[in-house]
Amino acid sequence: MIRLGMITVDTADPRPLAAWWAERLDGEIVEDADGWFCIVRAPEVPVALGFQRVEEIAPGKNRMHLDLDRSPDVDREQMVAEWVDAGAVHLGRRGEQGFSWDTFADPAGNEFCIGDPH
Repeated sequence: MIRLGMITVDTADPRPLAAWWAERLDGEIVEDADGWFCIVRAPEVPVALGFQRVEEIAPGKNRMHLDLDRSPDVDREQMVAEWVDAGAVHLGRRGEQGFSWDTFADPAGNEFCIGDPH
């Protein structure tokens, strides 16, 4: 059997990016291989997030990204403000009524989305 164990992000500096994601997801860095590879686990995230140092970041839009879900009890405007205050860049609101999400970039420029509850 094969199962999804981790989603890994390329970055020039894994440790601070891993710490940023750990804080945002109420998780922690559970492995740190001398700062060249870090693993984050969070209680509400079913897979680990890995952050690996690479010499050169591939240019252009990332072809895979994280889709996070906003809980029904979390106000959208407040959520956007909190992520921006924490260092994310809000790239805009997408979708249509009944199926919409907010697109962000983390401090290293990796895009991710936070969707409305559904």
